[in-house]
Amino acid sequence: MRKSKPKKRLILPDPVFGDVRVTKFVNHLMYDGKKNTAFTIFYTALEIVKSKMPNEELSSLDIWKKALENVTPLVEVKSRRVGGATFQVPTEIRADRKESISMKNLISYARKRGGKTMADKLAAEVVDAFNNQGGAFKRKEDMHKMAEANRAFAHFRF
Repeated sequence: MRKSKPKKRLILPDPVFGDVRVTKFVNHLMYDGKKNTAFTIFYTALEIVKSKMPNEELSSLDIWKKALENVTPLVEVKSRRVGGATFQVPTEIRADRKESISMKNLISYARKRGGKTMADKLAAEVVDAFNNQGGAFKRKEDMHKMAEANRAFAHFRF
């Protein structure tokens, strides 16, 4: 490689929970640099999650973390060209990429949902992910099925 790797930026913890993962999630959620709006959406979504699940002993932040954990894929398939044929090679995912993929999937499937506000959609997707269902969880399952189906090509790993 000609260029050196860019330095990782320091991400500050969020103001309410003091958690760096929340800030990363909000950064993925943000449009056009409107971070206050994204934080408002996230915190409102957590309030809605708390009201939807009153009998749950976990806090809304813990429910969100468990939901993220449930939609985090362990393996993915990458295309690899070997001798004129393209194979889908299953590979393990780095920890930072796992976190990023799970956040992006949760947000993208929340955006596709029907609902009034983005906070409502996000809350519904978080509750579904917590209960091992919903679009983001299905996406993770599909990734795992693809990797399992192409396990025979794992020796082409790079």
